[in-house]
Amino acid sequence: MIDIAKPLINWYSENKRDLPWRRHKEVYFVWLSEIILQQTRVEQGLPYYYKFTSEFPTIHHLAKADEEDVLKTWQGLGYYSRARNLHATAKYISAELNGKFPQNYTGLLKLKGVGPYTAAAISSICFNEKRAVVDGNVYRVIARLLQIETPINSTAGKKMFEQLANQLIDETQPGEYNQAMMELGATICTPKNYDCNHCPINQHCLSFQHENQHHFPVKIKRHNIRSRFFYYLIWISELNEVFIQKRTDKDIWNALYEFPMVESDKKLKIKEIQTLIQQTYGADIVIEQIEEHTKHILSHQHIYSTFLWLKSNKEPHFKKEDKFPLSEVKRYPVSKNLERFLGNHSIFL
Repeated sequence: MIDIAKPLINWYSENKRDLPWRRHKEVYFVWLSEIILQQTRVEQGLPYYYKFTSEFPTIHHLAKADEEDVLKTWQGLGYYSRARNLHATAKYISAELNGKFPQNYTGLLKLKGVGPYTAAAISSICFNEKRAVVDGNVYRVIARLLQIETPINSTAGKKMFEQLANQLIDETQPGEYNQAMMELGATICTPKNYDCNHCPINQHCLSFQHENQHHFPVKIKRHNIRSRFFYYLIWISELNEVFIQKRTDKDIWNALYEFPMVESDKKLKIKEIQTLIQQTYGADIVIEQIEEHTKHILSHQHIYSTFLWLKSNKEPHFKKEDKFPLSEVKRYPVSKNLERFLGNHSIFL
């Protein structure tokens, strides 16, 4: 096995980005950054890291917070199960472990929302445990380095890359090595505009030598994308009140708020929507205005949002407890598509 650890760590020490969680090895801040950066670019996640560390400077502050405050702070970052798991883990560590995180990979894996990658990152960075991180950046670096044709999203591929990653890791500085690998994939060995001439391990890289970097990593293409059409219903009372409800199903955006909504697996015609609304919420309801939004792309589904402004002389048959003053709507955590909609309408400010 080639030795890439020394040049990689040397490069990292001289070229790493100045990120706040790298200035120390306090496990709370490393854990927080790792959860925020799951499926999120550093540029997008950094403002949220600052918000969370400001609002919740310790694990105990986060544990004592209301779930809605945590979700509101997370709003716009997506994949909200991360925020719910973050809060649940904070409460567990604060109450059951006296605020102390487990100090090894096995113990960290038991925490809600912490998988093999996150456990390896925290245990190596904070506790110097020799555990290799394996994420998209690491897959790409190793696949190009060794010209591996095995798909990274196959069972055999996942096993192979995990074994290789743990063979390549540095014995004495596993945390620095892991961060160097992630940094290399994020800044040099990127998916498209890779900068191989400045790569510290290019002399070992088979893809660089054969100029076929674009081919790696190999991935099995999956086409099971689900389309969902959300029709949000907005009715404002004479007292400037509007109905918003909390999502409680085990589905996307659980525990976030939204307008009453009709869902379909296909795009509906106006007459179809009108009939459905009248049958369900009141016979004299009329669609006064329609606003369509672009689709919201998630990993396995596309959400198409349409906002329907309703007019009715009678209050629609929504739940009475879901009625709120317009001025209070923006206090509640909502999904990114609703956040964008609310921001475009001064009536909700």
